Amino acid sequence: MEKQAIYKAVLGMIDLTSLNSTDTYAKIAGMTEKVNHFHDSFPDYPLPASICVYPNFAATVARTRATSDVHVTVVGGCFPASQSPLPVKVAECETAVRDGADEVDIVLALNSFLEKNYPEAAREIVAISHAIRAVNPMAHLKVILETGALKEKALIEDASFLAMEAGADFIKTSTGKMQPAATPEAAEIMCLCIKQYYDKTGRMVGFKPAGGIATPEDAVTYWDIVEGTLGEKWLDKRWFRFGASRMANNLLSALEGREVKYY
Repeated sequence: MEKQAIYKAVLGMIDLTSLNSTDTYAKIAGMTEKVNHFHDSFPDYPLPASICVYPNFAATVARTRATSDVHVTVVGGCFPASQSPLPVKVAECETAVRDGADEVDIVLALNSFLEKNYPEAAREIVAISHAIRAVNPMAHLKVILETGALKEKALIEDASFLAMEAGADFIKTSTGKMQPAATPEAAEIMCLCIKQYYDKTGRMVGFKPAGGIATPEDAVTYWDIVEGTLGEKWLDKRWFRFGASRMANNLLSALEGREVKYY
């Protein structure tokens, strides 16, 4: 596929994100309105796949969005450190889905995982998965591995399989709150794990690179990894997302041949 076609497709795979301590209800509503009116300025390009915010803003996005085709995503489970008791994590995620979240991104419990207590790390994913699906059976769960904290290939592999076997609909590289964030090397490992899991079970699991992704060249890099490892079936927003809000304007600029600062 030509680069311009990839840029356009990736615009529709972005989880447009605002995760700042200074976020306000008015700011998040304004960002959502930007999405609502995107086609007024750019009718030929896709809307983002979702708007990703902190859990307290789920209702704001759900109430303000003009179409349910743009999902409401929240970062839950006491993002980004995941260092709270499990009942707190479950309650936060469950409340967000009640408030209208379609998707919940949580962080793998590294406090258990790094001590090799894999059953406990998996138990947290299972508990949150069951809780959000009890509210909305269609709710999707993305599990962030925080690959920058996993210094060995085997750890990324173990985290990938653990998350998928515990019920993750997507596995995601990073929170973007620590370095290194997303890397092509981690992406390749994770996508190979997704392929092995699919070959074994027949269940498709999505992939989301996030953290430090900003340029059109980055979009092509990760597109090529997914296409080369998983195949064309995964080149769809149902299975492939980017946590890369800065990239949206850069892709628009590359497509338009001029500087664009829409989002």
